[in-house]
Amino acid sequence: MTSTDNSRFLDRARHVLSIEATAIENIASKLDATFGEACALMLACQGRIVVTGMGKSGHIARKIAATMSSTGSPALFLHPAEAAHGDLGMITANDVVLALSYSGESDELLTILPSIKRMGVPLIAMTGNAKSTLAREAQIWLDSSVEQEACPLNLAPTASTTVALALGDALAVAMLEERDFSAEDFAHSHPGGSLGRRLLVRVSDVMRQGDELPTVHLNTPLRDALMEISRKGLGMTAVMDDHGVLAGIFTDGDLRRALDRGVDVHQTRVLEVMTLNPITIEAGKLAAEAVRIMEERRIGALLVTTGGKLAGALNMHDLLRARVV
Repeated sequence: MTSTDNSRFLDRARHVLSIEATAIENIASKLDATFGEACALMLACQGRIVVTGMGKSGHIARKIAATMSSTGSPALFLHPAEAAHGDLGMITANDVVLALSYSGESDELLTILPSIKRMGVPLIAMTGNAKSTLAREAQIWLDSSVEQEACPLNLAPTASTTVALALGDALAVAMLEERDFSAEDFAHSHPGGSLGRRLLVRVSDVMRQGDELPTVHLNTPLRDALMEISRKGLGMTAVMDDHGVLAGIFTDGDLRRALDRGVDVHQTRVLEVMTLNPITIEAGKLAAEAVRIMEERRIGALLVTTGGKLAGALNMHDLLRARVV
């Protein structure tokens, strides 16, 4: 492939993107009160938002339904051809239908239109033709018209599907904000994703506790503290006083500093080389908060407390295994 070929492909790509970007800008400038009415209608919906469309519009409708569902507006996709053969039962009287068709004359949509009207279900149409059957029959019409498709033949749905997708995103996000939908709400819809793990996993879910928790007494010989660190594999141990209260922490870093001073590991007690007032985190905090603390303080492990009492410990490896990092 020659550099001339590459240049030609790049020119075509930039032309396509320019047409689609202009189409979105134009539709944004044409938005009016009907957009707000559509949002209000869907927000008031006691059931689900049923998004439907045929062909390329159907693919866009499926994505819009998925976006709405993940941002706090329960939605589903209904294939209009299947609807005419039984799937229309998916629509209930409490739902709202959002129908996509650039022409507004898709046969499959028009076939199920009388049934939707008989059920009294509110209909929002997203079309490029205000005079189309779908637009005329709808309670609310959203204009998705474009001046030209990015296809050089002006045939393949390109700019028009991009505009429909962007309008769907605009509806979903506008309703998200109106619902005060939070990042934690989003995480509950995406428990398998990285955001879900960061916002749902608590320190208590990943911390070591019980026999896995390294602890020694203040008067423990340093060599025994090293054995405890080695057994538990956290690179540190909590140091407890006579009353079982957390008194300090002894880490690999403390050991290096002690050895630099020439201390005798057989004669030195851990209280002589430990770090007082260790950094801790409450068990109920998000695991992501533990990551932030360890990164900011440049430490590899963290003690966990509950109501001021030692409850567990964790290190960066625990957080990596939980896929929080």
